[in-house]
Amino acid sequence: FDRLDLPHAPGDGPVAFGGVLGPAELLAAYRCGLFPLPAADEFAAAYAEARYGDAVDAGEIALLPGASAADDPYGLAWWSPDPRPVIPVDGVRLPSRLARRLRNGVSWWTSADRAFGQVLAACAEGRQPAWLTAELRGVLEQLNAAGAAHSAEVWEGEELVGGVFGVVAGPVLSLDSMFRRRPDAARVAVADLAARFGTAGGRLLDAQWDGPHVRSLGAVPAPRARYLAELAAEADLTPLDPEPLPVARLVG
Repeated sequence: FDRLDLPHAPGDGPVAFGGVLGPAELLAAYRCGLFPLPAADEFAAAYAEARYGDAVDAGEIALLPGASAADDPYGLAWWSPDPRPVIPVDGVRLPSRLARRLRNGVSWWTSADRAFGQVLAACAEGRQPAWLTAELRGVLEQLNAAGAAHSAEVWEGEELVGGVFGVVAGPVLSLDSMFRRRPDAARVAVADLAARFGTAGGRLLDAQWDGPHVRSLGAVPAPRARYLAELAAEADLTPLDPEPLPVARLVG
């Protein structure tokens, strides 16, 4: 991945196709500013080839080595959007109405890495396109076991009502997906993960895709050059605190 010419790569389309989807490769990709979007099936891969094949042939989009001859390289795309929406760990916004609920004793509590697999499954459920494939989920669970991927969970009693997960790359935690089963539970999960990551020495959340929702969370668009510089900055991280914590702490 470090051989890709990211400064001149597309900012609104895939940077590369193919390669290997393993724990080491996935972590290397995040550290270089990329994340994967596997095709849900052979039809999605065929569509990707039809749409981007000419750009691959022209050398505008890279074709990575490593896949076996039986694999379709268009089944695995790597993206690096430009600009990149980022949130400082102390910059997650919670609406005033939600802050009042949290202060007034809503019956929620949070944890980290207590239910990583459940969060993945909930994030994958019913999503289209179905990029969070079983293969990718398996690789992410390996990264979680190695301390390189994390989830934050929001609980109502013992019921999981919201969550978010992402991969750590230096001082940045790249948020892959979130879900909610109660209004605002995903927002609380993001705020909780940001607080825990900040306490561990992290500096920035990467929301990956720009849009109104992540802007409402506090994301601001960063040019790719700035984002890559943030990734390359030194980080002295400590393990993320997994302990159950009250949601009221997120609003002071």
